Amino acid sequence: MARAFRLPPPRSRAVGVERDMAVPMDDGVELLADLYTPAGRGPHPTVLVRSPYGRAGVLGVLFGRLFAERGYRAMVQSTRGTFGSGGDFRPDFPERADGLATIRWIERQPWFDGRLAMNGPSYLGAVQWAVADEAGPSLRALCSHVTYSAINQYRYYGGSFALGDLLDWATMIAQQETTRFRWAQTVLATRQRKLNRVINRLPVVELDEQVTGRPVDFWREMVEHASCDDPIWAPIDYSARVPAVSAQVLQVTGWYDIFLPIQLGDHRALVAAGHEPRLVIGPWTHAASPNAGAQTLESLRWLDRHLGPDGPSTDPDLRPVRIFVTGAEEWRDVECWPPPGHAPQRWHLQAGGRLDPTATPASDPDTYTYDPADPTPSIGGNVMGRSGGRRDQARTERRGDVLVYTSDALTNAVEVAGDVAAEVHVGSDCEHFDVFVRLCDVDPKGRSVNVCDGLQRVAPPQSPPAGGTSAVSVALWPTAHRFEAGHRIRVQVASAAHPRFARNLGTGEPLASGTTTRPARITVHHDPDHPSAVTLPVRAEDGASG
Repeated sequence: MARAFRLPPPRSRAVGVERDMAVPMDDGVELLADLYTPAGRGPHPTVLVRSPYGRAGVLGVLFGRLFAERGYRAMVQSTRGTFGSGGDFRPDFPERADGLATIRWIERQPWFDGRLAMNGPSYLGAVQWAVADEAGPSLRALCSHVTYSAINQYRYYGGSFALGDLLDWATMIAQQETTRFRWAQTVLATRQRKLNRVINRLPVVELDEQVTGRPVDFWREMVEHASCDDPIWAPIDYSARVPAVSAQVLQVTGWYDIFLPIQLGDHRALVAAGHEPRLVIGPWTHAASPNAGAQTLESLRWLDRHLGPDGPSTDPDLRPVRIFVTGAEEWRDVECWPPPGHAPQRWHLQAGGRLDPTATPASDPDTYTYDPADPTPSIGGNVMGRSGGRRDQARTERRGDVLVYTSDALTNAVEVAGDVAAEVHVGSDCEHFDVFVRLCDVDPKGRSVNVCDGLQRVAPPQSPPAGGTSAVSVALWPTAHRFEAGHRIRVQVASAAHPRFARNLGTGEPLASGTTTRPARITVHHDPDHPSAVTLPVRAEDGASG
């Protein structure tokens, strides 16, 4: 693993491991942890990792041994209700109290030298945001990767629900400790086939039982309180606490990561508060192996910079922001995100499936029928599993429920970096519908590959009046991408991306219990009074290039 990740050589292969240490919480529950101690008398900085996915096997190597071999004392703890730790697992809710109690326990140990960091991706990163503002001066650094400070900004993005990923995750967690379903086995193809068999069934609330054979409490809580604004979620929204964090923050993520917009929001909040975080964005999905390698290498460099075994080091290569520009397929070091020198440029949807930066002429609208009984699928993009990332869009673009708008071949390259947004003027014969917009790069051979996308759910009172239109704003995932000369820019417009986003049934029934479907006739307008367009953050020197 160290060779694959190109890590610096170990200080020593000799590592002591103390397993199943009982760490008391404030309510008397005990959480189990494994402690990896490097050879030598030290002192050794401590790196805390808190995980619901267990402590042994690959996880122990990745978060324990690799760091201990390089001079850090690594403590890998199982969160409440998982892998021998007491209590019940309820995602995110106990992590602030339990994390702070764990830090206070570490500070009382005779081996603790006053230097503490936290490390880990996804849920292992979220537990860092849960405590970082109140952890105290011992906490010197955070390595928080592909993660979130406010989980529900992802779960209910655009007013929809991340159905496929959340069903996969919830049922994986529910089965990961049983004899038959060890953690590694839950990602096998047999499991995915089972999920695929049930993903279109209704009602959604019962899908957990159809996969696991029993109800999963936290799945039902998620689908029965299906809104960011539901007050039940207020205790696990840590986004307002981010500016108060004093530890030095490293963030590694990917353009096709499920939490990317949230992580970039956290980065901006840190910068606005006067902090100096480091941000690395690669061409990765959430669980890609190169992503894990980059997280480990960057974490070691960051920890060495701020609390190294021999004291803080200097590393001139640790610039504030490092991004991979897709299309150009190259890394760039920049001073901030988004990088300067980019300006918003509107590319207008036009008649005949054209996309152009010039003003929209008079034209008749385009129409399609969206049928929730046969929802438009999502191919590639920002999903948790291996099916995400850059994928050929031919199968989707052949469907009758997808509109496609394509530019002329570019005479000059167009490079974009920053936030992407769309405004689509739509009419519908149904009050409840979704607008999904996807930006694609079409090469000279005609292969269309997704760059970024987003979805917005529409419901009363935002629905268009009968016979009228509404301007629907859609926030797409941020990107840094170069459309090379000879390529074309393409925009897809649809009303579903299932099962990445739960299909809109068209009836307004609750997510959990809805069982009735209603097709919708969708009209997309593009004329001077209804200038539907996608707004790209174009590098100023490129300008409009059609």
